[in-house]
Amino acid sequence: MDIFLIIISILLIVIVLLQSGKAEGTSQVIQGGNADLFSNRKERGGELFVSRLTMTIGMLFFLICLFMTF
Repeated sequence: MDIFLIIISILLIVIVLLQSGKAEGTSQVIQGGNADLFSNRKERGGELFVSRLTMTIGMLFFLICLFMTF
């Protein structure tokens, strides 16, 4: 079970790093530059797939950690 948790952890790290930055230009917000940064933005195609995969692997990681405590 420990090996499976390590594999899930590595997959989760890789998938999170593959996601595009949703807070691009955060320094501009602090300086008052980018007013449309927080506008609604829909995920499509590959971005939606990576987002859902991240959520699924994250839940799997949480459940495995929870299961291992018992």
